[in-house]
Amino acid sequence: MSVLLTLCVVLLALATPGRGARRWEPCTDLRPLDILAEAIPPDGTVVGVTVTQVQGARGLQLSAAAPHDLSFPASRIFFRCDLFPEEFSIVVTLKVPSLPPKKNEYLFTVVAEERDSLLLGLRYSPPQLHFLFLREDGARARQARVSFGGSALTDGQWHTLVLAVSEGSFSLTRDCGLPVDIMADMPFPATLSVQGARFFIGSRRRTKGQFTGLVRQLVLLPGSDATLRLCPCRNPELALLSIPPILRGLTGKPEDSEVLKYPYETDMKVTLGSRPLCTKADDTQFWFDAGHKGLYLCMGSEWVSVLAAKERLEYVEEHQSLFTNSETLGIEVFVIPGAGLFVATANRKTTSAIYKWADGKFSSYQDIPTHQAQSWRHFTIGKKIFLAVANFEPNEKGQEFSVIYKWSQRRLRFAPYQRVLTHGARDWEAFEVSGEHFLAVANHREGSNHNIYSVIYKWNPGAQLFEANQTVATSGACDWEFFRVGPYAFLAVANAFNGTSTQLQSHLYVRLGGSFQLFQSFPTFGAADWEVFHIRERVFLAVANSHRYDVGMQVQNDSYIIDSVIYELNVTAQTFVRFQEIRTCSALDWEFFSVGEDCFLVVANSFDGNTFSVNSIIYRWQGYEGFVAVHSLPTFGCRDWETFRTAAGSYLVYSSAKEPLSRVLKLRTG
Repeated sequence: MSVLLTLCVVLLALATPGRGARRWEPCTDLRPLDILAEAIPPDGTVVGVTVTQVQGARGLQLSAAAPHDLSFPASRIFFRCDLFPEEFSIVVTLKVPSLPPKKNEYLFTVVAEERDSLLLGLRYSPPQLHFLFLREDGARARQARVSFGGSALTDGQWHTLVLAVSEGSFSLTRDCGLPVDIMADMPFPATLSVQGARFFIGSRRRTKGQFTGLVRQLVLLPGSDATLRLCPCRNPELALLSIPPILRGLTGKPEDSEVLKYPYETDMKVTLGSRPLCTKADDTQFWFDAGHKGLYLCMGSEWVSVLAAKERLEYVEEHQSLFTNSETLGIEVFVIPGAGLFVATANRKTTSAIYKWADGKFSSYQDIPTHQAQSWRHFTIGKKIFLAVANFEPNEKGQEFSVIYKWSQRRLRFAPYQRVLTHGARDWEAFEVSGEHFLAVANHREGSNHNIYSVIYKWNPGAQLFEANQTVATSGACDWEFFRVGPYAFLAVANAFNGTSTQLQSHLYVRLGGSFQLFQSFPTFGAADWEVFHIRERVFLAVANSHRYDVGMQVQNDSYIIDSVIYELNVTAQTFVRFQEIRTCSALDWEFFSVGEDCFLVVANSFDGNTFSVNSIIYRWQGYEGFVAVHSLPTFGCRDWETFRTAAGSYLVYSSAKEPLSRVLKLRTG
C-alpha cells in the first residue's frame, strides 16, 4: 500500500461525522491503471485490432474493431467506490493520423451507458488535443473542454503525452519537454460518478470518430503527475509507464517490410560547434553540443534531444545586483501569461516595487505604496491575476490594512482591488480546495500582543471579494505553508514569539469537515518559515528556526546559531517525524529547487550574533546521507530566497533586510 493511501486511511479517523466531514474512500490503490491492457487480451485477439510495428515500436491499429469490443465496465478498476479521481494523470503514446481540419477522433472515452452521455474523454481534432469532462452545476450538467495545441503531433512520429489534472489546473507534457499549463474557469469535478459507466478505447461508443492512428500506451495514474515517473528519459517519445503484453519488446530496428521506408544505412552528417539552424533541408542530420555533451537530431524545424548528459549544478555566480527602494523583507517571482516574468520586492520604506525580466535582467516596472511590506503573494482565480501585499505597519491614518492588487490587462499594471484589515501582517498564502479559493494571512501582533488570531479568507464568487472564513489562534505568526497529501489539504503556521519566549509550538492543520483542524504540533524557536517539498514519493517539511530567547534570559550570541529541522512524513507513526537537523544562523527562509535529477535546499542565514555578513548554504540531497552542504554563498542580512528559470537557464535571487540591494545568482550547470 502506498504512502499516500495509508495516510488517507489514518486521516479518516480525524473526520467526525458530527462536523459534516465526508468520508473519503479511495477508488483505486494509486497504482498505474493500464487502460489499454484492460481492453486488449494478452494475446491481442480482438477482431479488427492489428499490431503494427513502425519506426521500431509496436502499436495497435484500432479503427477496424467494433467499439464495444474495445470497452470494459468502469467498475472493473473502480471497485472500491464509483468516483473518478479528482487528481490524476493520463499517459498516452500514439502516432496520430493525417486528418483534415475539424475532423474529430477519440482516443478514449468514459460514457454513462444508460443516458449515453460522455463523462470524460480525450479527443484529437487537428491541430488540437481536447480533454472533455462533464461538469454539474446544481441541477444542470455542462460539457467542459480544455484544449491544447497539437500541431507538433502531426510529424508522423511517435509521441508520449502526459495530461496531468489537479484542481483547476490542466497540464500537458509532450515527450518529457516543458509542460503547457492551463488554469481553467471550470475545474475538474471532485465528485464525478462513474457508476454504470464504461470505458471505450479509440471511440465514443460508435464507429464515427474512431481513432485511425496507432496507440501504444494508455495509462491512468490516480493521485499524481506521471511526468515524475517517466522523465527524464533517454527516449522520451516512447517513455514507458505500462503497455499491454502484446506490445512488449522494442526491436530498435524496422521490420523487413519497412526497410525501404525507414533506411538505417544512409549518409549521416554530424555538425559540431554552436547551435546551427534546423530546417527541412537539414532533416535527419545530427548536431553534437560539445559544451553540454548532448546529441540532437533535426526533425522538421526543431532539434530533438537524442542523447543528453545529465544536467548537474557545477557552481553559482552573480548575475545581477538589483538595487531596491530600501531594504527588502520578501520577494515573489511570478509569470503573467503574455506579459512576462516579474519579481515583486517587499520593501521596508513606503514604496515597494515590481521588476520585469527583459534582456536577461530585471528592470524597474511599477512602484506601489506600502507600509513596511513583509511579503507578496501572487495567485490567480480563473482569468483574474492578483498580487497581495502583507503590510506590517499602519498607514498615514493609523489604519492597519494589507492590500490585494489586481492585474489590468488594459493598462498592464497592478491596481488596488481590496483592502483587508490585518495586524502586523507577515505573510499571505493563497490556495484552492475543492474548487474554492482561500487566502490566509499571518497576523504577527496587535500592538504589543502577539497572541492573536490569524485569519483565513474565502473568495465569494458572487461578491467577487474575499470574506473571513475561519480564525486560527497564533503567536507572533510569520508564515503559512499550504500543501496536499493525496486528497487532503494541510496548512502549517510558523509561530515565532508569544510575548515572553520564542520557544513555542508551531502547528499543522488538516482540512476536515469544511474547516482546518489541528493535526500536529512542532517545538520551534522563533519559527520564521515552513517549506514543504517532495522527493519522489517522500514528503518533507522544513522549518527555519531564527532565535532562542526567553524574557529574563541574557541574550547570548550563540542563541542565533541553532538547529533548523527537516521533518519527513512517516505514515506508520501517523505523523511527521524528525529526519535531519541542520545548524543555521538565525534562519529566515528555506527554498527547495532541483537541477536535472538533483534536489537542493538553500537556507537564508541572516545573523550569527555578531554580524549580518553570514554565508547562506546550498544543501544537496544525497539519499541516505540526507542533505549535505555543497555551496557557501556570501550574503548580508539574507531574508528570502526565490528560484526561477528562463530559456537561458536557472537562477536564484535573494533579498537583504539590511541593505537596499538584492542579488540574482545564476546556476551554472555542466
